[in-house]
Amino acid sequence: MGQANRFTTADTADIRNHGLSVEEAERQLCLFEKSPPHLQLDRPCTLGDGIRALSDAEIAAATAAHAAASHEGRLMKFVPASGAATRMFQALLAERETAATLNREDALLRRARGDRNADTVVRFMEAIDRFAFADDLRAGMAARGYDLPALLRRGEFGTILDALLSPEGLDVSARPKGLLQFHRYPEGNRTAFEEHLAEAAGTVRNRHSTCRVHFTVSPEHEERFRKILAAVYDTIERRHDIRLEDDFSTQKRSTDTIAVDLQHRPFRTAQGALLFRPGGHGALIENMSELAGDLIFVKNIDNVVPDWRRADTLKWKKILAGLLVIIQRNIFDHLARLQGRPEPAVVESALRFAHEDLCLSVPAQFDRSSVEVQRQRLIEIFDRPVRVCGVVRNTGEPGGGPFWVRGRDGSLSLQIVESAQVDPAQQEQQAIFSAATHFNPVDLVCGVRNHRGEQFDLRRFVDSEAVFITRKSMDGRDLKALERPGLWNGAMAHWTTVFVEVPGSTFTPVKTVLDLLRPEHQPA
Repeated sequence: MGQANRFTTADTADIRNHGLSVEEAERQLCLFEKSPPHLQLDRPCTLGDGIRALSDAEIAAATAAHAAASHEGRLMKFVPASGAATRMFQALLAERETAATLNREDALLRRARGDRNADTVVRFMEAIDRFAFADDLRAGMAARGYDLPALLRRGEFGTILDALLSPEGLDVSARPKGLLQFHRYPEGNRTAFEEHLAEAAGTVRNRHSTCRVHFTVSPEHEERFRKILAAVYDTIERRHDIRLEDDFSTQKRSTDTIAVDLQHRPFRTAQGALLFRPGGHGALIENMSELAGDLIFVKNIDNVVPDWRRADTLKWKKILAGLLVIIQRNIFDHLARLQGRPEPAVVESALRFAHEDLCLSVPAQFDRSSVEVQRQRLIEIFDRPVRVCGVVRNTGEPGGGPFWVRGRDGSLSLQIVESAQVDPAQQEQQAIFSAATHFNPVDLVCGVRNHRGEQFDLRRFVDSEAVFITRKSMDGRDLKALERPGLWNGAMAHWTTVFVEVPGSTFTPVKTVLDLLRPEHQPA
């Protein structure tokens, strides 16, 4: 279908005003029509085959390398913190919508029949005082003339859920997850956002005790983040003897994607305008690319622990960063020796390093190429961003994991793969995905500068076809939405990747509200 048949003059102006080109909008429409290609899994990464288990000597060397890099001010922390907490409270929202007069007896009866939402409500109410946000809930209800303990005794669950979830109450499901109180402290409860600031004090402090931290947030929530930061700024700096150098950014409108109807025609609003949707967390590769960073920690907003459980997290953050420094140093050394007209032994040494240390493969015809062609190919392989990824043992958490993936040219690379990237019609591929021994907790350290100290343009290393297509609806009409290649999936597909096994104690996500009842989120 030609461009003239797709877009009106008004559409073209709307596309350009959104920061997109008409050619990009056309490319996105074509992705809907042909569907994104599935990855070709070769095998799961396992210990000794794509995943490293570090020795005591390697841990010591990495810890020392982190200390030096931290002292030099090379480190910073990057946290995607845009998402609302809707999914976290999904079961409670469903109960509130379907049971305005919900009470304990009704919930218990439905739980006995196997209703999962009712089970969540009962468990939530039985443990409500263990949630850090319960103090605000109790105070907010008292201001409206309600007594939370009395309502609990009478089993009036519907009234409590309304106070928790309604816009007139706490409205917790509409808040960014980062601004929810996660943990109790004697001196005052903390949000996930505040816990990330505390973690930064132990991982990215430079010789001047400055800690660089960057959060990506939704435009409508940025002011709330800034207010929280202003309220705790002095306390955090005094507590940790640091100076925070904080910054915020939002997803660019130019990374939004066009939506289509089920016939792959541009979806139009009731007013006839094109519908653009946020491009997913993969759009944040643009934000990362503009950070003026060097070594960047990347971690999800909900994966935090309180002070008394942070020792393992800090230890392994330092190890991952230090290992990246060592790997980067070796890559730069090989790049330096590959310049000019090196001896064949230099090329052989670089190739061995690529195979054994970086798990990088070369095209089949590589061995038959001249030394000069091999040299150029190795320079190309080494001259790209590097990431060291912590992975944990697979315990059944939903999400992606580390795999050997066969590229379109037949070469193998290490990739973080989500289930949506695997062909559901190929049983063999599904079996490989199900055989994963390790899980991706989103615990990354990224090296984004080259051997000359220049920043990479991270957009050059994105697999632009590794998009996600999802079904959504608007105004009662079905549509298809396009998400850009995921930040740690397709957006980093052409990076050099190293996987390291880290302890499960470093992975403490909060995907549902009941996860806050796990021991790692409760007082010592």
